[in-house]
Amino acid sequence: MTRRTVVQACAVIGGAAAIGSMLPATAAVAGERRGPRRPATSANGWTTQPNADLASQVWTRPVAGTGLDVQVWIGDVEAVLVHIVRRFHYEVQELAAVDLAGWRPAKGLRRGLPESNLASGTAVRIRQGAGAKGSLFPLQVAAVRDILADCQGIVRWGGDDKPVDESLFYIAVGPHDERLPRLATAIREATFR
Repeated sequence: MTRRTVVQACAVIGGAAAIGSMLPATAAVAGERRGPRRPATSANGWTTQPNADLASQVWTRPVAGTGLDVQVWIGDVEAVLVHIVRRFHYEVQELAAVDLAGWRPAKGLRRGLPESNLASGTAVRIRQGAGAKGSLFPLQVAAVRDILADCQGIVRWGGDDKPVDESLFYIAVGPHDERLPRLATAIREATFR
């Protein structure tokens, strides 16, 4: 091996090492120019969750007195949505487990539409598959309207949306709206009397 071959090999290896050490710094600078990545949100402004019951804000919660469980954002959202499900079960139509769904992965949901709220755990589907207009009898619609009135505009029914989805109920306010914790507190106080 000649001295010239050794010097050339060292130059190539040294150059490659120098370029390799610069790449992570270049990538970091490029990332800083774009800014920090913002988490994805559902249509109502809540952060979408990658899963339920594992490193998530969404947990499976029981619906008292019904034998049903639903995956929802824990805390105030939970108090309100579980209340909706319980009242629907007793005042509109008795539900079976197959009639109820909460959190769903964002993939497959239409982003920007109310159904995307399922991905944040801030919506529930009651009587899945019965989303078309006219899926409820007039007395059932009146009961749903009564439930919504008690929620003081915090919950919206997909039956009032376009396109219509009578199975969808969702939190209609963002995560920093002060009316949500007030409603949740009122529901908790009424439940434990």
